[in-house]
Amino acid sequence: MKKLLLDVDCGVDDAQAIMMALASPGVQIVGITCVHGNTSVENVCKNTLRVLKVCQRQEIPVFCGAGRSLLGKTLNAERFHGQDGLGDVPDPQGAGLEQLQREGAVAALIRLANEHSGEVSVVATAPLTNLALAVRIDPSLPQKLKGLYVMGGNTDSRGNATVCAEFNFAADPEAASIVLSSFLCPTYITTWESACRNKLPWSFCDGWLAQDSEKADFMKRIFRHTMEVAYQDRFQREMVDGVGFVSCDSYAMAAAIDETLVTQYEEMAVSVELCGRYTRGMLVLDTVGFLPEQRNVFIMKKVNVETFKRMMMDALN
Repeated sequence: MKKLLLDVDCGVDDAQAIMMALASPGVQIVGITCVHGNTSVENVCKNTLRVLKVCQRQEIPVFCGAGRSLLGKTLNAERFHGQDGLGDVPDPQGAGLEQLQREGAVAALIRLANEHSGEVSVVATAPLTNLALAVRIDPSLPQKLKGLYVMGGNTDSRGNATVCAEFNFAADPEAASIVLSSFLCPTYITTWESACRNKLPWSFCDGWLAQDSEKADFMKRIFRHTMEVAYQDRFQREMVDGVGFVSCDSYAMAAAIDETLVTQYEEMAVSVELCGRYTRGMLVLDTVGFLPEQRNVFIMKKVNVETFKRMMMDALN
C-alpha cells in the first residue's frame, strides 16, 4: 500500500489528480493539505471536500493552510478554472468548512510525516508555501519522506503565468526555492513543458467524460468552463508542441502512484530565479555543473501515454 500526502490548491486539474489517487486500489491518502493558488484557500478547502464527497471518501482528513505566499502576495488562476476554482458550477449541498480538521496544514504535514516516517510521499500540485513553512519549522521533515512529487516549474523559459514562469512557482518563488534546496528526499518534478509534451488529444475527453458514473458527470460539469477557455487564442499560445488536453497535476500524481509510468527522467541540479524582472519564479536548470551546492532532482520527460489514459479513465469509472 502506497501512502500519499497531498498538498493542493484544488482547481479542476487538482480535482482530476485527487480523483485519480482515490481510484487507485494500492494507494492510501493519509491526508490532504490545502494552500492558496488557483483560488482562495477557503475555496480550495471547499473544493477538496466537494471532491471527496463526490467520491464518497469523506473520511480522509483535510487541513487548511497558507492563504498567501511567503511575501504576502497572491496570484490566482480564476480565469482558467473559474472564480471558485471548479468552473463556477453551483453546489447547493456542498460540504461546509466545518468538516475541516482543526489542525493547520503545516502542523499536519509535520505530524503525518513523523507518523508515517519513511513510508509516505508528498504530492504537491500547488504553490509550495505549506511545504516551505513546514521545513522551516522542522528541518528534519524531508528525511522522513519516501519521496516528493511536484507539479511546477518550467524547462524552456516559457511561462504560463508570467513571461518566463509556470503558475505554481510564480505564485510563490521563495517557497519553491526553499523546497528545492531543502528537501533532500528523492524529488520528481513535472514541469509545464513536460506535461504539455505528453498531452492527450481533446478527443480523449469524449469517452472519458461519457462514462456512466456520478464522478464523470461531476467532472463534465466542472470542466466545461476550462475546456471553453482552453480553446481561446490567448491560452493556446501558452501550449507547447500544439494544443490538446493537459491535466498537469495528474501527471505528478500518476508518477507517484505508478513508478513505471515515467519512461524517461532527466537528473540535474536546479534552482529558482528570485530577482529577475521577467524571469522571477523561473526554474533554473544546471546542465553543466555551475551549481555544485544545489541538489539534483528528476525532471519528467516522457510517460507511457496508454498507462496514463487508463489511469485517467479509472478515475471517473
